[in-house]
Amino acid sequence: MTMSHYPGVETAHRFFSGTGSSYDLIAHLCTFGFDFWWKRKILRAIPSNPKYIVDQACGTGILTVKLARKFPHCRVIGVELREEYLNIARNRASRLNLSHVEFRLGRAEEIVLQTGIDCITSSYLAKYAELGTLVLHAKKMLRPGGVLIMHDFTYPSGGIFLRLWKFYFKILQNIGAWLFPEWKTAFHELPALLECTRWVDELVSCLKENGFTDVRLQRLFMSTSALVVATNGSGELTSDSRDKHSNA
Repeated sequence: MTMSHYPGVETAHRFFSGTGSSYDLIAHLCTFGFDFWWKRKILRAIPSNPKYIVDQACGTGILTVKLARKFPHCRVIGVELREEYLNIARNRASRLNLSHVEFRLGRAEEIVLQTGIDCITSSYLAKYAELGTLVLHAKKMLRPGGVLIMHDFTYPSGGIFLRLWKFYFKILQNIGAWLFPEWKTAFHELPALLECTRWVDELVSCLKENGFTDVRLQRLFMSTSALVVATNGSGELTSDSRDKHSNA
């Protein structure tokens, strides 16, 4: 299976086609503002005095611009699959005169930049990604001691809150889809995707296989999302990791 035909690509295109103009509003409203606080947690996990950051699946540039404004002397590159979103991100950075920000169109797994990167971030990428390839390429790009930060939604563990979470999505699937018809597919299909994905476990496993150290997992707001932070060790890949990718 080629990267361009990986199921996550098709899902992302299906969910986000025609949604660029309303993405920022939906991200804020549908997370009850938690998106803002989750991105602050990402910013706090960035190593001090970075010179080079890559923001994967940068979308409309919300996090990319926050990175650029917090670290004005740092080169920041946003990578995004959809040109519709990337154009919005470019315009956002241009309006703010952020000359140290660049953007690349393509899949996060396929864009491998020069080595020596201090930090690679992403928000809402993991559930769509081919994590083995993504982590392998991150290791190649990051400097020794560089940091990988990934945040995404997760399926609540159960109990009363899970029932409330499911009821909330019923509201989104009816009233939300009526108000924002371009989001109908995402509202209807996201719960099932989150229920079946095991991105947290898979990511942690891939990180350890690829020699990352200090792997930290933080569950956020009733386990509706998770933040994984890991440091690129200077060691070689494990034999299992080399074998998996040589046979891919």
